[in-house]
Amino acid sequence: MSRLTTKDFHPEVLKLFDHYVHGRINRRAFLDGATKFAVGAATGASLLAALRPDYAAATQVQPADPRISASFVEIDAPDGNGRVRGYLVKPAKAQGKLPGVVVIHENRGLNPHIQDVARRMALEDFVAFAPDALFTQGGYPGDDEKALELFRKLDRNRVYQDCLAAARHLKSLPDCTGKVGSTGFCFGGAATNFIATRMPELGAAAPFYGGAPPAADVPNIKAPLLVHYASNDEGTNAQWAGYEVALKAASIRYEVHFYPDTVHGFHNDTTPRHNAAQAKVAWDRTIAFFNRHLRG
Repeated sequence: MSRLTTKDFHPEVLKLFDHYVHGRINRRAFLDGATKFAVGAATGASLLAALRPDYAAATQVQPADPRISASFVEIDAPDGNGRVRGYLVKPAKAQGKLPGVVVIHENRGLNPHIQDVARRMALEDFVAFAPDALFTQGGYPGDDEKALELFRKLDRNRVYQDCLAAARHLKSLPDCTGKVGSTGFCFGGAATNFIATRMPELGAAAPFYGGAPPAADVPNIKAPLLVHYASNDEGTNAQWAGYEVALKAASIRYEVHFYPDTVHGFHNDTTPRHNAAQAKVAWDRTIAFFNRHLRG
């Protein structure tokens, strides 16, 4: 059976889902709103179930893949929550030191999808480190709705500092050349923007549909940026105009792309919001960008 795509859902249902996963409405509001657009035997509950991720079906690199070496490690994050746990992945047969890439999850913690993305990054010949913002809440609970509830309890500033600690830890590893980039999705995109404003030695930053940093912090950015946006993502895209003004005013190197026929979360291949063609273009650009700025 073919997988569902955004074309299988009314646009208003997709908007409601976006509001729900970003905490703008609760589950009941989504169900009530989505029911108005349900067709046939569908209900608000069945639409929510259809939009949930299917991690097993979308996994590209299995955890036990012999081409990678992966482990979970805990590091200090004194300016954040004290300690943070992350998923460290590198090529099993790495030849010498490699550049590093921090891979930062959406607002649901270090779920199986982001672990898979970290493994994909390792197969591109990088050392990848994916921190878990939900570490202080017991880690990803195995259910995205529970993860969303846990995520809403977090102090966003402390979690940003956890991600910054992850980037600095990765830079210091003996397997790493010291050249480090960051990428992330939704919350992870915003965290990548934050790291860029706080870590002048960051080599490259590639945020996916992430919130923009405060304009006053933008002049602190030293790394080149590759900014990815969905074409249909009003909430996040509304921040771009101001961000671009600040980037230009500070003479920051940046490249931005709006991907046609996409919605927020289009890179995540575990849900119907995924756009396979555009996700590949964005991923290929990201790898080429990191290769250009982190190697040599």
